[in-house]
Amino acid sequence: MRGLRFRLAVSYVAFFAILLAAIGFFFWRHLKSEAEADTQLTVSSDWEAMKLYLHIKNERPVWVADLTDPEEGFIVERLRRIYFLADADGNVVQNSELYDSIGFDSPEEIARMLKGPATGEFKISKDKNGIPYMIEKGWMHDDEGKDKYFLAIGRSLAIQYKTVDSFTRSYLLLAPAMLVLASLFGWWLAGIAISPVNSVAHAAQNVTGSNITVQIPLRGAGDELDHLIDSFNQMTERLHQSFEQVRRFSTDVSHELRTPITAIRGQLEVALFTAETPDQYRESIINAMEDIEKLSSIVRALLLLSQAESGQLVLQKAPLDLSGVVTDLVDQFQIPAEEKEVTLAASIEPCAPVEADRTQMERLLSNLLSNAVKYTPKGGSVRVVVGPAREPGWTKLSVEDTGVGIPAENLPHIFDRFYRVRNAQTNSIQGLGLGLSFVAWIVEAHGGRIDVASNSGVGTRFTVLLPSGVPAPDPIPAESATLTSNESRYS
Repeated sequence: MRGLRFRLAVSYVAFFAILLAAIGFFFWRHLKSEAEADTQLTVSSDWEAMKLYLHIKNERPVWVADLTDPEEGFIVERLRRIYFLADADGNVVQNSELYDSIGFDSPEEIARMLKGPATGEFKISKDKNGIPYMIEKGWMHDDEGKDKYFLAIGRSLAIQYKTVDSFTRSYLLLAPAMLVLASLFGWWLAGIAISPVNSVAHAAQNVTGSNITVQIPLRGAGDELDHLIDSFNQMTERLHQSFEQVRRFSTDVSHELRTPITAIRGQLEVALFTAETPDQYRESIINAMEDIEKLSSIVRALLLLSQAESGQLVLQKAPLDLSGVVTDLVDQFQIPAEEKEVTLAASIEPCAPVEADRTQMERLLSNLLSNAVKYTPKGGSVRVVVGPAREPGWTKLSVEDTGVGIPAENLPHIFDRFYRVRNAQTNSIQGLGLGLSFVAWIVEAHGGRIDVASNSGVGTRFTVLLPSGVPAPDPIPAESATLTSNESRYS
């Protein structure tokens, strides 16, 4: 198994090799392009000179130059070195031996060029020995200006290409040595990079269950390693918060269980020591039974959530009209809503099909309605909406209230097990913080999604999206976003 240092060094060398290849290709291509561009300018200059020295009289080429002048003689000789002249029918009028080795242009090519501009186009061609030449092709008039003649001149690229090849060979010889140096440097650099990781690992070993809040000090470099240390410290902080949640849950459970147990004991003591008539015995027993039912509900909730999270609770899915379920439950919650003087209203589409477990759907909606009524003050309202979502294949259920709302910092945690928002407005409200954990599990088990939007003092909206079963669901659409103080209360 290769170590981290080895993998870092290999990655560095591989990147350096790719970079060397890219740089080498860039300079090779740049040198080649520059060589061709310079030669092209020279050929263009020769083309202009050709017009001064070459004339066509009576269908015959005539070179007008003072051959006794060494400079003019050299220019003419250079122009005639790679040279081809043909008439409009493609018949060769005059050519050089070098152009003969490159290959004459076909009559079709000549006819095409005569229809274009006088200075037509540049082309790189090779002779029989593989030597490249930059050729410019076009046409010129005879001295009388009546007939067109195809003209091609060129210059060798051998010297320019030789320079490019020399650079390429030198670069290829230097590249292996540069890679060896890069390997050594990469190995040394990787060693420096991972040495702080070992220091962090040593510090992490000192973190135990008894000192979970121990924080590893940051190095102050502001790099990825500091980010890793910070993430590790945040993890230990989350673990500490989880332990605190469990501790608080134990305290809450103890309180919730102690209350009905104490009440049961009190009622039994009344029946045992003070009750004298059958009615008094009956009343004590009825009160004790009510407290026992409350105690059983708490135990059942804990057991059911434990089974759900461990996968022991199997869903009994079947085609279900969510509208009927919502209608029944809204009717059931009218009484507790009226007792709190909270308006409970519903907007229910006639048909809202889902593929779901009816019992779990009832539990989901009961928890949402219970919370909505519980956390909405006197004079507030709760609204339930059921119907198809914007995207086909999905059914939407939303429960919105004008209650105390959920602070933004608490929103990411409200579905956590045992989590409760604690502030002056909610401390007096009894609960274990299990209801929304149930809701989140039910939605997830049905392949749906739940979103929450809330503002403190404005209200809360829970939006549940569930597969309707027909047609096959598309990816879950985003139906809700966090409310701001300027947003409308209802969508």
